[in-house]
Amino acid sequence: MITRYPTKKIYVGDVAVGGDAPISVQSMTYSRTHDVQATVEQIKRLHFAGCDIVRVAVPNMEDALALKSIKEQISIPLIADIHFNYRLALVAAESVDCIRFNPGNIGEKSRIKEIVKACQERSLPIRIGVNAGSLEKEFENRYGQSAKGMVASAEYNIKFLEDLGFDDIKISLKASDVQRTVEAYRMLRPKNSYPFHLGVTEAGTKFHATVKSSIGLGALLLDGIGDTMRISITGELEEEIHVGRAILKDSGVAKDGLNIISCPTCGRIEANLVDAVAEVEKRTKHIKVPLNVSVMGCVVNAIGEAAHADVAIAFGKGSGLVMVKGDVVAKLHEDELVERFVQEVEKMAQSEQ
Repeated sequence: MITRYPTKKIYVGDVAVGGDAPISVQSMTYSRTHDVQATVEQIKRLHFAGCDIVRVAVPNMEDALALKSIKEQISIPLIADIHFNYRLALVAAESVDCIRFNPGNIGEKSRIKEIVKACQERSLPIRIGVNAGSLEKEFENRYGQSAKGMVASAEYNIKFLEDLGFDDIKISLKASDVQRTVEAYRMLRPKNSYPFHLGVTEAGTKFHATVKSSIGLGALLLDGIGDTMRISITGELEEEIHVGRAILKDSGVAKDGLNIISCPTCGRIEANLVDAVAEVEKRTKHIKVPLNVSVMGCVVNAIGEAAHADVAIAFGKGSGLVMVKGDVVAKLHEDELVERFVQEVEKMAQSEQ
């Protein structure tokens, strides 16, 4: 049983972050934000894929002015991502649900004061987004681009906001490698109770980003650290959501959908297990009830795994068993097993709702 670190609950639009709220999954569009149609289309794709919160880049005033129209056409919370030009945050605050700024490039503290004032007036939270690659010079000169430097920057900016009477804060500490990222989050976590946004930044293509994020975010989640997260993938938008949801489920943090147990390919397999598992995944992806299901290809481990699964297939040579809660409910030819298995899974899911 994972016990999450107790954190302050804030709201990004109507999505709670921190406290006892579910860990939310975020993503970011890659369109030019001032292209309202393209940006709205991408946000809707993300929403359909299961995205809870979306962030958009705001590098110029044309993008900032487009946010109002975008916000009117979407139904998930919208975050403005601000770098360098603080005036963009002042305009964005009129339309969005949260401001994210990078303290390493936003400039003078008087500019942060203006951002805080705009957010206070509209009851908007702020994400202090610390990146190892863009630390303030004072911290980089002292610590380099290290976890200590990231934590020092975060602590300084948290106190700066608190001194302005602002505590509607969430924090991210991102590096492009797993070790610094995990070290920074673990170092800062005991020092405050603000919600953390998790992520390994610039993580690469789907394969590398999945591996890095699974190691880094999985380790933190198992420590009870993390309140919202993004998987940074160079690729299609929906993949960030799919990988994020899988990490939450497979780490045991979220109970959402089927946990499919299947054996690795080996010389003992007596069925076309690859196709069978692919068919099971395809036909059960709509099921959100948390169930453990097993699809095993030989007698060595099949019965043992099936005995502990909610629903299972135990393939044999040319035939196999369908089992429910350890009891055999059918012995069928191998071509009939998946169909009966899916029926039993759907029946159990309906009964558990």
